[in-house]
Amino acid sequence: MVENKEPITVIISRRVKPEMVKEFESLTSEMTERASRFPGYLGTTLFKPSSSIDPEYRIMFKFQDMNSLQEWEGSSQRAEILEKIEDLLITTSEREQVSGLITWFTLPSTNPITPPPRYKMSLISWLALYPAVPLIFWLFESWLIEFPMFIRTFMVTALVIVLMTYLLMPFMTKRFAFWLYPKSTPEDSDV
Repeated sequence: MVENKEPITVIISRRVKPEMVKEFESLTSEMTERASRFPGYLGTTLFKPSSSIDPEYRIMFKFQDMNSLQEWEGSSQRAEILEKIEDLLITTSEREQVSGLITWFTLPSTNPITPPPRYKMSLISWLALYPAVPLIFWLFESWLIEFPMFIRTFMVTALVIVLMTYLLMPFMTKRFAFWLYPKSTPEDSDV
């Protein structure tokens, strides 16, 4: 049996009792701090409710592979905080696990959390990537030429990944949200 060594993201949606928001956010911070001590932990992103129409918190935990995630999810450190968090919720938590290109795409503001089709993700990724690579070469060409090809490639790809993850893909997913996450009803399209 081949182990999955691909980075993995768990997306958790939670509806919090209004009077418990501060306690929930404090426990969520503690949960993140505990997760950060586990091998393979890559980060957490918290999306607070965007409006009263969409009152859910969404938390994305990223781990380097399935084994790292399973170690965290089976831990007593997680179970202890999770029990406290569940008491603060209107409904039980919803959990979704994703990997690959999907983790680059920002979540839509309403449920269900369904990733866009792969062809859409690929096209948007390419539209962000294509101008970024020539721009990096143009800006840093005189400096990069001093390095051997393998080191130059390493530096350019590292910079491109950072740009894609923190700048370009968040921008592109917002810009193309109408196409990536089409609205299901005509009334929604007016919002």
